Amino acid sequence: MTSHPPPFLLNHQVGMFRVLSWSSCQSTTWPRLLWILWVWLSPCSSVHHHSHPHSIKIPGDITLGGLFPVHSRGPAGVPCGEIKKEKGIHRMEAMLYALDQINSDPELLPNITLGARILDTCSRDTYALEQSLTFVQALIQKDTSDIRCSNGEQPIIRKPERVVGVIGASGSSVSIMVANVLRLFEIPQISYASTAPELSDNNRYDFFSRVVPPDSYQAQAMVDIVKALGWNYVSTLASEGNYGESGVDAFVQISREAGGLCIAQSMKIPREPKPGEFDKIIKRLMETPNARGVIIFAHEDDIKQVLEAAKKSNLTGHFKFVGSDSWGAKSSPILDQEEVAEGAVTILPKRASIEGFDQYFVTRSLENNRRNIWFAEFWEDDFRCKLTRPGIKIDPEKKKCTGEERISRDSHYEQEGKVQFVIDAVYAMAHALHNMHQDLCPGATGVCDKMDPVEGRLLLSYIRAVNFNGSAGTAVLFNENGDAPGRYDIFQYQMTNTSSPGYRVIGQWTNNLRLNVEEMQWTGGSRQIPDSVCSFPCQSGERKKMVKGVPCCWHCELCDGYQFQADEFNCEMCPFDMRPTLNRTACRPTPIIKLEWHSPWAVIPLFLAILGILATLFVIVTFIRFNDTPIVRAAGRELSYVLLTGIFLIYFITFLMIAEPGTVVCAFRRLLLGLGMSITYSAMLTKTNRIYRIFEQGKKSVTPPKFISPTSQLMITFVLISVQVVGVFIWFGVMPPHTTVDYEEQRPPNPELARGILKCDMSDLSLICCLSYSIVLMVTCTVYAVKSRGVPETFNEAKPIGFTMYTTCIVWLAFVPIFFGTAQSTEKMFIQTTTLTVSMSLSASVSLGMLYIPKVYVIVFHPEQNVQKRKRSFKAVVQAATMSSRLSQKSINDKQNGETKIEPDRSQ
Repeated sequence: MTSHPPPFLLNHQVGMFRVLSWSSCQSTTWPRLLWILWVWLSPCSSVHHHSHPHSIKIPGDITLGGLFPVHSRGPAGVPCGEIKKEKGIHRMEAMLYALDQINSDPELLPNITLGARILDTCSRDTYALEQSLTFVQALIQKDTSDIRCSNGEQPIIRKPERVVGVIGASGSSVSIMVANVLRLFEIPQISYASTAPELSDNNRYDFFSRVVPPDSYQAQAMVDIVKALGWNYVSTLASEGNYGESGVDAFVQISREAGGLCIAQSMKIPREPKPGEFDKIIKRLMETPNARGVIIFAHEDDIKQVLEAAKKSNLTGHFKFVGSDSWGAKSSPILDQEEVAEGAVTILPKRASIEGFDQYFVTRSLENNRRNIWFAEFWEDDFRCKLTRPGIKIDPEKKKCTGEERISRDSHYEQEGKVQFVIDAVYAMAHALHNMHQDLCPGATGVCDKMDPVEGRLLLSYIRAVNFNGSAGTAVLFNENGDAPGRYDIFQYQMTNTSSPGYRVIGQWTNNLRLNVEEMQWTGGSRQIPDSVCSFPCQSGERKKMVKGVPCCWHCELCDGYQFQADEFNCEMCPFDMRPTLNRTACRPTPIIKLEWHSPWAVIPLFLAILGILATLFVIVTFIRFNDTPIVRAAGRELSYVLLTGIFLIYFITFLMIAEPGTVVCAFRRLLLGLGMSITYSAMLTKTNRIYRIFEQGKKSVTPPKFISPTSQLMITFVLISVQVVGVFIWFGVMPPHTTVDYEEQRPPNPELARGILKCDMSDLSLICCLSYSIVLMVTCTVYAVKSRGVPETFNEAKPIGFTMYTTCIVWLAFVPIFFGTAQSTEKMFIQTTTLTVSMSLSASVSLGMLYIPKVYVIVFHPEQNVQKRKRSFKAVVQAATMSSRLSQKSINDKQNGETKIEPDRSQ
């Protein structure tokens, strides 16, 4: 070492930064850095004489350090600005007040006087670090043997007082800077206002404690407030620096862990905002207009300018602010911006006004408070006057201070909010020293050897163990990280329905939230909590379709068709036999219907069937009544009754098709649906076949063909009918008849119109198969009718049967496209049932009308024509038929139908 300091030490700020970097250096650099500190503190250093901090020195047996923002941050190039009356002087006087109370308390540290060295941080972290080096002077062992002053003389070194603990600092950034140095010298530190969450890191800031809760608790309280208000989409705004950025980071982290809360915008306010910066911030916030809630961790000046910018943009009442303790219940941030701030919810550590301090402070004067070296400056600022000083002229625009002014009487006074915490911090240090003294110096008066010097790490353990009632009556204690428990009052700024606008306590937070929502008021005195959500809740029957990457934003999609809302995010199809409820939150059974008797689809078929049945019964009765008359006998009585039975069954099937489906009804549907037609067309086929065979045989021989007798004709007819009956009974065995509910047929896009149709288990294919045999008989009969078309009416029924079959074929050809063309209709069953029954009734009516109505007409209205004609032999009949075929182009005189019929020779 040399006797002169290196050139770089001529600037004390360089030395300061060297000390700051010490925490990250290796232990080998300690001697050099200690030497730098010693040079900075050396009395013969010009640097030291120039920069020795202005401080308050209170003598005592044990000295505590104090760091307070007595002055604000100065402009560029100047460390300190104007005096801060509340945050600076009030808080500093609170420490002096606490020291007075402790020193006068015979129970706390008896026979031990607490002293203090109080410094001004000027609200600047680097300046505060420079000043705080004063606290470590006594801890540096200085070897002065080879050090000389510039004049070659031995330096005179005062022995500095040893600071055992530090009260402060105020701002988090200042506390962080100071804590990095104090921990190296194991000096415990208790802050009364620093709330940055990173100070809870016990590995980096192990000698730091605080009597105020960290912002992580505050952030948790703010998250709870936001959730209690039903908000899930908010923006954050932070002043650049440890306080603002750490607070917002804690809020974001906690909200992410809690879930259900999204950050729309997250912005920082620069330390030195440029003109128009706040207008840009408001414009950016409006990019997400649904995020009306704004979480703000910012300094007073920044808060005020944010409100001004919102008002300038005509957004009064749009944003709803949730402010941190820097806003609290202060009037300065909202001055002249009350309308914009209306409804703002703010948070502040639970505190109380200390009455003893008020009595102490209002009695302070220039005469009795000379220990406060900044009190004269406070006096001038508080009373807006000027003290006379030698050699300084008084500004003529300012009045002269008389010294008779009194605080609170001649100036406005309101206790600063952190006074309670300053007093509690000093008392926490005193209680720790008291407990330490009792353990290390039992029965000793004053400081014993074991506490001289006070070992910092041991004192820290006593600080962390204190538990006493503080100045406000609440417990003062620390957790393992040195943090005080979170206790907050929640305020809301209200303007309506109050005697005067102001902050109103609406709740508290102590590990959990107690919020009186019914006491909250918003813009214009509204009690309705404003929305701050990305997307509004979906209505019943709507699912959420999430926006990728933003869990609080979604689109609402209706569960359409036959879907219901299974849960918040999914729609599912209802079971096939069910449909969704009106609000689509569940499924309900689909109504089951059937074809009713009074339905329009049933009225026409029933009308036709009833007319047909009545006509058929009339014919049957007439034939029975005139059973032995020539016309009835000529018509072939046996086959006629069989044919009329078939026609009756065709009409009767209409009632079975419309009746309510059941096992019995379904069985008879299967049996009679094809049976009536097979009976009818089997009889007609037998007739046409008989006629065809007779006249074909007559062309070859006069011998009549076989099986033309009535008995034979009946046998042939029953054989043909039995095919249908056997087929139906095989169907019964393979698939027993039963009912089913068809939910597919009437399932339109609108589920409210959906119906299940009760029907027999007969598909379209099985129905056609049931009728297919009858259609085969019909086609065959038509073929024979065509072949027998040359036989004159005078001799047989070939032509009436032919016309009947032609017309019947036309009816059924029209039936097929109508029946299968309605397969996709929502009323398929009704249309098909009506089409089928009407077609069957028409075909029966054609048979009845063409074959039997003319005969009944003659029997009833012209009985004189119903007489026996001369009996002809088979040979004569054949000859007459041959001659008639040659004269087919001539007109035929009207003859009775019975005369043309062949009267078989029953003797053959």
